[in-house]
Amino acid sequence: MNRYLSAKEIYKQRGIDTEVALEKVKNVAVSLHCWQGDDVKGFDQDGPLTGGIQTTGNYMGKARTPEELIADMEKVMSLCPGKKKINVHACYAVFEKDGFVDRDKIEPRHFKPWVDFAKKHGVGLDFNPTFFSHEKVKDGLTLSSPDKETRKFWIEHGKACIRISEYFAKETGYPCVMNIWTGDGYKDIPADRLSPRVRYKESIEEILSEPFDKNLVKPCVESKVFGIGVESYTVGSGEFALSFAATHEGCLPLMDNGHYHPTEVVSDKIPALLAFFDEIALHITRPVRWDSDHTVLFDDETKEIAKEIVRNNALDRVYMALDYFDASINRIASWAIGFRSFQKALLLALLTPNEELKTLQNDNKLTSLILAQEAVKTLPFSDVWEEYCLREGVPTEFELEKAILDYERNVLSKRI
Repeated sequence: MNRYLSAKEIYKQRGIDTEVALEKVKNVAVSLHCWQGDDVKGFDQDGPLTGGIQTTGNYMGKARTPEELIADMEKVMSLCPGKKKINVHACYAVFEKDGFVDRDKIEPRHFKPWVDFAKKHGVGLDFNPTFFSHEKVKDGLTLSSPDKETRKFWIEHGKACIRISEYFAKETGYPCVMNIWTGDGYKDIPADRLSPRVRYKESIEEILSEPFDKNLVKPCVESKVFGIGVESYTVGSGEFALSFAATHEGCLPLMDNGHYHPTEVVSDKIPALLAFFDEIALHITRPVRWDSDHTVLFDDETKEIAKEIVRNNALDRVYMALDYFDASINRIASWAIGFRSFQKALLLALLTPNEELKTLQNDNKLTSLILAQEAVKTLPFSDVWEEYCLREGVPTEFELEKAILDYERNVLSKRI
């Protein structure tokens, strides 16, 4: 008997329609981040990666040009099932034809190749101002700097990004999530924790004073516990970002699951925020002891994140994007493994009898609840996943390696 048909029948006995799950999962947009392909280098500067960010590894085949990066992303998209968006950082502006401008002067025209790429594939674009790896990051600070001219430069950069985000949305027909994150902070114990945060607040407010259509642009603020070189104090802490979003209409909180203390989990925070916000945003990564941005896997926290989104009927309320950069392995593999892992997590959540489990909890049948939760783990999920890959025309699990290594041999290995 066909394994999928057998699995379909088994799930049906638990009240789960696998066809409904497959139809839902393929229409959930997940944003594929451009910076995995070139180790967050971008195209607007030749200096080192700075600002609390570090990429480890030096695997062959890093993308060196916009053309190579876009080609690599197209390859990844061909390996991954489901609906995509493309997540772009401001440092990926393309200047070849028009000449270089600094980040406070970037315009929509500098991102036309990304719009053309998105239109070609019928996908949306998300955007991030780049507040790092730049000579005008003064003493490790941008929007919170005590220097007025430094703040002004980065505020103008943020405003330019608002305009570019609206351009993305108008051109693609999809809302653009624009995420504000900086690595501002101090390596050692600061003498003043309040003033930088007041300046940071006022700077973000000034950025958001730029006119934009709130249906098209979804500005977010992202927090972080610490970064390299800012271990003792981060201006944009969790409390700051959440409070800012809660008190500024149209601004969303964005949670990166690598940006919290090791014992905190974003999966638990998702339902807490959904109780207060109409929409929230996520950057999905895999921290190993800290915000190390390892390739996303089909691990427990990834499953729990997807589960909280699905069982709270929030697929249309949560903007999901990947955010990691691993240069220790084939970058195409890292991209594809991460995207496919989160797709697996979404599909698994859709194949879970969530209403049955909620009822058991509400009826205080906790013995039955834990028995049911354990029984669900042995359902034939892999057969449904394989069917999903086949229907989407992408490699199955055991075909994926060959597709990646063929591309490495024919394309990546020739980038010397």
